[in-house]
Amino acid sequence: MLSKEKDRNLKTFYSTFDEQLSHQHPLFKLANLIDWQSFEEHFNHLYSKKKGRPSKRIRLMCGLLILKHVRNVSDESIVEQWSENAYYQYFCGEISFTPNQPCNSTELVHFRKRIGEKGVELILKESIRVCKANNDKDQNNSGTAFIDSTVQEKNITFPTDAKLLKKIIKKCLEIDKKESLPIRQTYTFNLKKLFRDQRFRNHPKNRKKARRADRKLKSIAGRLVRELERNLGHGSSYQALIDFYKKVLSQTKKSKDKIYSLHEPETECISKGKDYKKYEFGNKVSIIRTASGLIIGALSFRKEYDGHTIGTALEQVKNLIGEYPTLLAGDRGYRGLKQYKETKIVIPGVPLKRDSRYQREKKRKLFRSRAAIEPTIGHLKSDHRLNRNFYKGLFGDAINIMLAAAAYNFKRAMNALQLYTFLILKSYFTKNISIFKNVQFLNKNIRLSNI
Repeated sequence: MLSKEKDRNLKTFYSTFDEQLSHQHPLFKLANLIDWQSFEEHFNHLYSKKKGRPSKRIRLMCGLLILKHVRNVSDESIVEQWSENAYYQYFCGEISFTPNQPCNSTELVHFRKRIGEKGVELILKESIRVCKANNDKDQNNSGTAFIDSTVQEKNITFPTDAKLLKKIIKKCLEIDKKESLPIRQTYTFNLKKLFRDQRFRNHPKNRKKARRADRKLKSIAGRLVRELERNLGHGSSYQALIDFYKKVLSQTKKSKDKIYSLHEPETECISKGKDYKKYEFGNKVSIIRTASGLIIGALSFRKEYDGHTIGTALEQVKNLIGEYPTLLAGDRGYRGLKQYKETKIVIPGVPLKRDSRYQREKKRKLFRSRAAIEPTIGHLKSDHRLNRNFYKGLFGDAINIMLAAAAYNFKRAMNALQLYTFLILKSYFTKNISIFKNVQFLNKNIRLSNI
């Protein structure tokens, strides 16, 4: 059949995105599926009606947050890309192309703090609703869910005592300079020599020299902290910081609640038994996934035993989807709890003698299905910013996992919409296969005649 004539008329600056963009694009479709009005209703009360500078639109800020984790970019990058991408602008509620940046990247930080954990949980809830509304497998879920835990690492370097001591010395010297305080010695020359001695510490010939340099560095850090406290006097504005430095200097190898980072003191040291990574520094997160692949629970913890996190994780699932799953399968790390309210909890173990062959095969099939949560965690880490948590503090730990889970669900919905379009085209081509065969035959004859 002949193709339709294209409209050659020049489009004005006032033409809308509906006339310019492809209606088959996944972002275009997803923008029309999300209930943006629910965000407006829940976040309106967070703004004053009369005081302060006019804020950015709520849909714009929510859209930027979603796009950031869907596309796995930073605050600065998503703001820059927004001004170049028409589909991003349509997703955030614009009606025509705008070449300017929508806001400063720091405004996303303020917006996250404004909506809090409850607001981010609402975005996750909406992602679940969108997936269920457009996928029969998610809608007709049998009530079976799978749970697993992982570590989201904080944005810190691998912690060592030497690194912490160097930072304390640097901060003390900066405060002395800022407050114009008298100081006996800056140790500039001595520190350079000590830093050289600490290099290549794993070589047998350098081990004693490096340990001696560590002790000397700790002595210098202690002197500077005590001298700073004497010069400032007790009860100064820096007293809390000085006490914090003293705690770092006093901790030993076997101390409890150790501090691994000066700018992220809440960071935990967690060992998950991996050969390639013995220790991870961040916090533990729990993820609950349905049999069809939808994430219905994502929650942050510190370093609790996995079995003790089940109750809190299931309460979040109840809040998000309105019911508890009937069956929850986990690995052996969740041993201990067998039942939580309406949910039965099962873990792999030795088959019971009284089980029939059918029951044993059913259990094997269930735990083989449970293993599918591992690639889900892999996608969260590699594609949706769970691998490295750049948000600050305990609040950042809590919202990063929920935003990553929401982005995973939205991306899943986009893939389903793309597949739906492909199947429609495929069915159309299948119905008209005779036409395409005639065209292929004609092309073949033309090529032969050219020869």
